[in-house]
Amino acid sequence: MKKMKKVLSLTLAAALCVSLAGCGSKKPAETQAPKAEGEAAEGSQEAAAPADDYHLVLKLSHVFAPEEQLTKTMDSIAASILEKTNGAIEIQTYPQGQLATYKDGVEQVVRGADFISVEDPSYLGDYVPDFNILAGPMLVNSYDEYEYLLGTPEVQDMFKRAEEKGIKILSLDYIFGFRSLMTNKVITKPEDLKGMKIRTPGSQLYVDTLNHMGATATPLAFSETISAVQQGVVDGLEGTIDAYATNGSAEVAKNMALTKHLLGVCGAYISVDVWNKIPAEYQTIIQDEFTKGAETMVKNISEGEEATKQKLETEMGISFNEVDSAAFAEAVAPIYENMKDVTPGLYEKFRESIANMPK
Repeated sequence: MKKMKKVLSLTLAAALCVSLAGCGSKKPAETQAPKAEGEAAEGSQEAAAPADDYHLVLKLSHVFAPEEQLTKTMDSIAASILEKTNGAIEIQTYPQGQLATYKDGVEQVVRGADFISVEDPSYLGDYVPDFNILAGPMLVNSYDEYEYLLGTPEVQDMFKRAEEKGIKILSLDYIFGFRSLMTNKVITKPEDLKGMKIRTPGSQLYVDTLNHMGATATPLAFSETISAVQQGVVDGLEGTIDAYATNGSAEVAKNMALTKHLLGVCGAYISVDVWNKIPAEYQTIIQDEFTKGAETMVKNISEGEEATKQKLETEMGISFNEVDSAAFAEAVAPIYENMKDVTPGLYEKFRESIANMPK
């Protein structure tokens, strides 16, 4: 009997030690509850300190080819973040539409997936319609004008409204050049596009733009585009000079009409809920790297565009021609008038801001 009491006493003592040890443990950083709505702006400053065993894998998706500048930029950002967080934040990059892209990619973000969507701002227009104006045709004539608009109160308010919809914008200025027409025909005015089928991404804004310019917009996955041009399914495509030189377009379309109808630019988007669970130290590193990555990319594109154009001319036999920009601008003007649910007068406000920007 005494022996049984002794065993029982030892068992109870051991249980008490385990209980006391448990009371002193901390909740792991990765299980911290997300900040309440309204605290998102300060959440990055109040997130839990990173635990030694913290590890988050984020999948980053976009449609660009491996040799395009945006792909190189995203790969560089991911590598730098992995190094600077000592492996805690791992961003796996998936180019050329291997994972969800376009509208589906942004939906992954809104649903709270561990996912970074890199897309044109027009895809934010499904959640904050004013982004359609920012991404609209022939709004800006230079990279500087677009960068200036990003700092205006109107666009900063659009960023806040995106967060209310669950989308944190890490950066919105991955500029990869103005988009122009790539066909086998010299095009100088809207009438020249009559009857021509031009491949576009699936964005409604892109479709509307090409249709108003005089073409028949034909949305296709890029993986199908080169063969579609070869087979005559479409008569050409539209894109940037950088893309022209790297994605196979120059093999099937030998002329670029410099319409510059849309600015080629992407943003990087992550779920607000996912962001708020990331420890503050890592949030700072992630934000810094995405910001610096955009600055570097714009610099590389700006400095390399003319050299790329010359290479296309001399090595690929590509011809370039100027167009009647005023005629195309007039053709696409009704797009702004017909945009649904946008803030009245915002387009005019943007144009006024550009006209008054410091020179």
